[in-house]
Amino acid sequence: MKETNDVILHMVTKVVVFIILTLAIYLFIAGHNQPGGGFISGLVLSSAFVLLYLSFDVETVNSGLPLNFVVVAAVGVFLSVTTGFLAIFNGKSFLTHTFTSKTFPLIGKTEMGTVTLFEAGVSLAVVGVVVTIILGISEDV
Repeated sequence: MKETNDVILHMVTKVVVFIILTLAIYLFIAGHNQPGGGFISGLVLSSAFVLLYLSFDVETVNSGLPLNFVVVAAVGVFLSVTTGFLAIFNGKSFLTHTFTSKTFPLIGKTEMGTVTLFEAGVSLAVVGVVVTIILGISEDV
């Protein structure tokens, strides 16, 4: 079997993955006021992992990034459901989001809410499920 020289592919992949990760963070943050949020940022983040798996082989990516994506999905679902139960413990309906304002020394006044934790859980769940499905399909081929 002839070994190929994929130096250009690997370098371009590293740059594109950085751009995709930046876009995923932007979509996650902008999701409260514009279209986006946890689901779409999870899909974009999944595309970065899939690109890494396509460019490099599975063993190389897993050695550099030892993640079990089933566990990532489980943590995401747990985080999303936990934010729902936090509302019940405060005497409100399930998934009623709460907001608060905190003042930080260098940042100043910042609003925080449980919706961010919920969206982070959705994003992790989507990443875990999508990458697990893609890896499962690639093992069957």
